Formats: sequence, C-alpha cells, structure tokens
Amino acid sequence: MATRFLPLILLLFFACGKATTDSTEKQSRKIITAGGTITEVMDALGFSGQIIATDITSTYPESMKSLPSIGYRNQIKAEGILALGPDLVLIEEGYLSPDVVEQLKAAQVNIHLFKKPLTVDGTKTLVTELAAFFEVSEKGAEINKAIDADMAELASFLEGKTSKPKAIFVMARGPETVFVAGDKTFATEIFKMASLETTATGFDEFAPLTPESLVQMNPEFLVFFESGIQSLGGKEGLTKIQGIEETDAFKNGQIVALDGQYLSGFGPRVGKAALDLAKATRP
Repeated sequence: MATRFLPLILLLFFACGKATTDSTEKQSRKIITAGGTITEVMDALGFSGQIIATDITSTYPESMKSLPSIGYRNQIKAEGILALGPDLVLIEEGYLSPDVVEQLKAAQVNIHLFKKPLTVDGTKTLVTELAAFFEVSEKGAEINKAIDADMAELASFLEGKTSKPKAIFVMARGPETVFVAGDKTFATEIFKMASLETTATGFDEFAPLTPESLVQMNPEFLVFFESGIQSLGGKEGLTKIQGIEETDAFKNGQIVALDGQYLSGFGPRVGKAALDLAKATRP
C-alpha cells in the first residue's frame, strides 16, 4: 500500500522543496536601485531591506544613506555595480548612460527599467508596475489609495482659495551655480498641484538665473531644495545670489525650502509634498 503512494509523496516533497527555495530566493535577493523614486516606492512596498546599494538621489528612507553608493547619473559605472554582485538592478529610464545599461545586459545582470513619474498618475503607474513585478499588487493598491487620500486633502485645503501666489523654483549648488526652473520641469507640475503661478516662463528645463531675470520675474515666493539653501551657507547666504534682495519674496522673507526628493521625486508622498508647498506659500 505504501509503495502505491510513494510517487505522490515524492512529488509533494519536491514541490514543497521548490516552494521553499523560491521563497528563500525572494527573501535573500540582493537589489540595487538607480533612482530615488524607485527606491522610495520599494520601501513603501516593503522591500527596502533587500536593497544592498543605491544612488545618491536615494535619500528616503534615511537608512538608504548608509548603504554603498553607486554614484550619480553619468558618473555611475557598470564595474561598480557588478562588483557588488546584485541579483537584480532596478533603473529609472534615462538615469544610467546607454553604455552602462548595455554593459550590464552583456554581463547578464537581471535589470529592469521603469519610467520616472512626473505626475501623480505617473506615480501611481510606477507603484502598480513595481507591485506587480514583486507580486504584491494588493500592497500597491493600498499605496495608491493613500495617494488618492492625500490628493483629496490637498483639494480640500485649496477649496475656496482663489489667489495663486507667484513663485519660482531656484536650483542652487553654491553661489556660482544657480538656475531657475522653467517649463517641462518637475516644478511645473508641483506648482500646478499647489495652485502656484510661476513667473519663470518662456523657456524649457533649467536656465542660469541672472540678476536681471530675477528682478524681472519678481516672485512673491522663492522655492528651494533644503540642500540648495545649505550650499549657499543657509538663509543668510541668500544674498550671494545677485538681484535677490530686490525681489518681493526676499523683502518679505517668503523663502520656502523642502527636501529635494520629497518635493521633486513624485514618489508615494507626492500629495503630501504638494500640500506642504501649498501651505507654505499661504501664510
């Protein structure tokens, strides 16, 4: 009788063994992320513990800062990634140079590319795609539901507020490297979400900020990354930007500084970031 059931017992044994192996592989996966928004979504999905290295833009959660860094954009080399022995590399489209991507493919590294979001819908799409990839679609749906709730809170705050404060976003990397965000930048969308009117128009991407253009734009609010303010030596160092003292924003002390990844990343906290910006520009 026992002999009759031996094949079934062996089949169950091997099936259980395979399931255990698959589960172990998923738990011990060594992941490298290239792009702060991907890293943030991975954390929200519960997989940040499997990340062994990441790039400089991955500043959230705080624990990511203590991991080995692969560098920043064009500075990232395939050799540095390969030396870490990842099982999986998740890459923001356009973040690594095409040569590096091809080198990783040639080395048979398991890589997957995802589009960086520039809108709330894009954020939710990235969450959905990563959740599906890691087979946790229900968790992805929960995150997107939370984003919708944040957007509803933002809409509630803005309801009835007819004024649209004038603002510009300034990218500072020291007093000698100061740019203003124009059209087709993250600032365009986040300002729109926060119901702000930008006075930096007529050009795309980022342009050098000149004293003449700053005075002409004359924003009511100047928005910075916190790191940008720090690069100038704190708020006291803002006077290093020529022309800033002539703006209404500076005269009235209406300077807003938020964390870079929080403000520009369009990760799961995007609704909260837009709400914080909206509140900061309506004192």
